[in-house]
Amino acid sequence: MSRPMEAELPGRRDQEAGSGRPAPGTPDDQRPHRKGASIADIRRYGQPPGLKDRRNEEHWAGRLYMRDLSPYFAWIFLRLGFSPNQLTYLMMLSGVAAGVVVSLPAAGTAALWTALGGAVLIQVYLLLDCVDGEVARYLRQTSVAGVFLDRIGHYLSEVSLLIGLGFAAQGGWENGGWAELGLVAALGAALIKAETDNVVVARAKSGLTADPTGGDRALRPRSTGIALARQAASMLRFHRIIGAVELSLLILAAAALDAVLGTDTPAAVRVLMVAVAAVAVLQTLLHLVSILASRRLK
Repeated sequence: MSRPMEAELPGRRDQEAGSGRPAPGTPDDQRPHRKGASIADIRRYGQPPGLKDRRNEEHWAGRLYMRDLSPYFAWIFLRLGFSPNQLTYLMMLSGVAAGVVVSLPAAGTAALWTALGGAVLIQVYLLLDCVDGEVARYLRQTSVAGVFLDRIGHYLSEVSLLIGLGFAAQGGWENGGWAELGLVAALGAALIKAETDNVVVARAKSGLTADPTGGDRALRPRSTGIALARQAASMLRFHRIIGAVELSLLILAAAALDAVLGTDTPAAVRVLMVAVAAVAVLQTLLHLVSILASRRLK
């Protein structure tokens, strides 16, 4: 759930005109001052039409429940005087803190509590990821810098959580195969995001538009075999295992299983670590092949 600039919401002005909602900057756009905003005002100006429909940007948890809760917190932060970038920094902090909490040396029931703490912090991260954009749109303070900071926040949060999982599987803050496996998974997650972002960089350096012509067809590999493999992977959704929200819940489930089994070592957490590392490495390679085999660099 990145923080887009106004221009990144396709057809927003037309949609608002069609729904009777005045577009920002028009004479009829009489939104109250930040301290006088109501929840309805925040939903109106902070959650423009089509926001939840951005399948590639909006997380399923945002569509399911967080976008219903976030206006209430945006209302609080608007009154407290927070800027969008300050909220993004808080988002980064909560995401990194989740990884630190998960990594804390613990065993048995204590490990379950650290996993729970990490999951709660990731929910805070998700909430702030919604709120910073809503506040930015309400205040008309969307910017390229805001989008940049938002993406850096996603990088940091996912990488921190994966590193934290490695130390949790290791059983403490010490070197060992499990800690290194967490670093491998974190590197894979970062490379996947870098591969995606570098498509835009490569196109910009070549004088092309950010998005290739052809819409969704440009994203499809030209090879039938690769296209089918990409479709199968997309249907299985196995790549989501390295996403911060999903991973935090899986860590909590694994820690709960270890607590129930009462094992001397975090067996379930270690199984999860192996699965996550395998998916991260495989997804890094498949994503790279998919990009090179598509029309995104044409």
